[in-house]
Amino acid sequence: MVILGLTGSIGMGKSTAARMLRRLGVSLYDSDAEVHRLLGRGGQAVALVEAAFPGVMKDGSVDRLVLGARVFGRPEELEKLEAIIHPMVRMVETRFVRLMA
Repeated sequence: MVILGLTGSIGMGKSTAARMLRRLGVSLYDSDAEVHRLLGRGGQAVALVEAAFPGVMKDGSVDRLVLGARVFGRPEELEKLEAIIHPMVRMVETRFVRLMA
């Protein structure tokens, strides 16, 4: 199995490259999409993020704009958020890779 990572800044073509690979039948794990699922309505991270950052939940999901205003530019707060989100993202990624092996 070959594992390839797509990284880069905004506007570098990651999403375009991913769409092209999907059209070729390549299985992809999209960590950004996983974060959206985790923070979305009913997502596994919603309650934990709300507990750590009271007031960021709206209609059963995390309001990403409100959360961003609370953590970006505040390294300690961002680290707290990352400590919640990153292990969850890594767990799903590991499961995906195992299924593909």
